[in-house]
Amino acid sequence: MACSRCGGRIGDPVRAIAQSRLERHLRTLGVLWIVVGGLFSIPAVGLLIFSRTVHLIVDRREPWAPIFPLFLTVAGGTLLILATGGICVGLGLMQRRSWARVAAIILGVLSLFHPPLGTALGVYTLWILLADDHGDEYRYLAHTS
Repeated sequence: MACSRCGGRIGDPVRAIAQSRLERHLRTLGVLWIVVGGLFSIPAVGLLIFSRTVHLIVDRREPWAPIFPLFLTVAGGTLLILATGGICVGLGLMQRRSWARVAAIILGVLSLFHPPLGTALGVYTLWILLADDHGDEYRYLAHTS
């Protein structure tokens, strides 16, 4: 007898035991993205706070004094966007949302340029999500959950 949702055999013991590589690693990948997003938020908030108080330290007569707070704000804002994106992608992967795979691949490529943790997470993300048949399998998992 076949399931009307997924087409698998009902009561199939092999299917219940055997999980694909994608299913085994998807939750771990989601948790790692959430953790990295949380870690990125710490320096992001620190830079944003420091950009508002840097005038207490820097002499206003320096030629670069007006530019320095702007640089810190842009750097902190960028890290905050990456942190928020990482947390959203992690939650999306764990909930098997259809948009999360593409977003995780994009963030995975961008994180390759942030050694050592970002590079490791980027490689792991691409290894999991860009395997030969995992695009079809992820779409299947997203529709059945």
